[in-house]
Amino acid sequence: MTAMTPGSNIPLTAARVAVDVAAPVRLDVSGLLLGANGKVRSDDDFIFYNQPAGPGVTYRSGGGAAPDAILVDTTAVPAGIEKIVVTASPDAAGQSFQGIEPTATLRNADDGSVLATFTPPRLGTETALVVMEIYLRNGAWKARAVGQGYANGLAGIATDFGVSVDEEPTPAPAATPAAAPAPPAAPPLDPRVAAGLPSTPAAAPPAPPAPPAAGTGKINLDKGRVSLQKNQTVSLVKGGRPLLSQVKMGLGWEPAFRGKDIDLDASVIAYGPQRNHIDSCYFGKLSILNGAIKHSGDNLTGEGAGDDEVIVVDLGRLPADCTGLVFTVNSFSGQKFTEVAKAYCRLLDAASGEELVRFDLTTAEPQTGVMMAKLIKQFSGEWEMTGMGEFVKSRTVRGMVKPAAQAL
Repeated sequence: MTAMTPGSNIPLTAARVAVDVAAPVRLDVSGLLLGANGKVRSDDDFIFYNQPAGPGVTYRSGGGAAPDAILVDTTAVPAGIEKIVVTASPDAAGQSFQGIEPTATLRNADDGSVLATFTPPRLGTETALVVMEIYLRNGAWKARAVGQGYANGLAGIATDFGVSVDEEPTPAPAATPAAAPAPPAAPPLDPRVAAGLPSTPAAAPPAPPAPPAAGTGKINLDKGRVSLQKNQTVSLVKGGRPLLSQVKMGLGWEPAFRGKDIDLDASVIAYGPQRNHIDSCYFGKLSILNGAIKHSGDNLTGEGAGDDEVIVVDLGRLPADCTGLVFTVNSFSGQKFTEVAKAYCRLLDAASGEELVRFDLTTAEPQTGVMMAKLIKQFSGEWEMTGMGEFVKSRTVRGMVKPAAQAL
């Protein structure tokens, strides 16, 4: 039996497996069948107590005496489905996981033997949780511990993966007095952003909150590798032509105190022209935007030379409505960036491996998240990269979505 940690994975040794989730209170356990785009094909791919069966995936009620479970028969999962996500939420409306320690148990569904267990650490106000995923990689099925929390319940998880939920709370911000002033005033990403959109000169001055830094003018790639300072911007143009091929964003770090592992998670958040969140690519969702952005997977220690995690972006294949990318690093385990040394990000040409731009984090704050860099698309179609180094209190990429949008 394996005791799993967030981001860890194991190969499946049984074709039919069950994931049950137990806690001191009754939980609702669900499963979602996801394609390569990280979304369900239709609402029929959402398996739960009111829709207990789908192709290769079944919901099993514990009847209150035993934990609910999701059963996966990997031999019956249809072609095109690459991942089955197992979720859990407290049965009582509005109840969070504060003080409730859920444990997921992965079993051989035929003989009940335990293959692995996983207890997500340090849960608080989350009211729903992506617990574990069963996924297909290079023709073999594996299981990964996730532990991604959501503050807006099972509906938040369902809508993130493409399920239509009647009670979706999207209208709420407009009806909330405290939030009302912000949405109408939200400018586009930047006065130079969003190719094809009408220009709004009056909104341009307040748009970039961070970049105005003394002595940091915009440069390009003509003179070779660029070493960015905080708030400095480089235009991804070489020889008069914009860079629109595949690039790699490598992110790396080392423990500040040798021998103490640092489990950080690198992610990228994609936005539209009005700072609207399109999708996030992280260790629990390794491919988004039809494969235009891909993640290398989770590094659990930060040890070793070279990039700890790599995110590949095909600039030429990004959809037209994707005009901003923010690269973030989070400490899910709660370690602060004052415990991290040599954190950096660097942009490479994916074809040649040539390092184009590097940004080293030279300061640290006792926070659990940092926005490292952003890429913004200009009216001309070229992309610009800006070093950020802005710290945020967030252990997950989900908590970075709003701060990153505000920083665009």
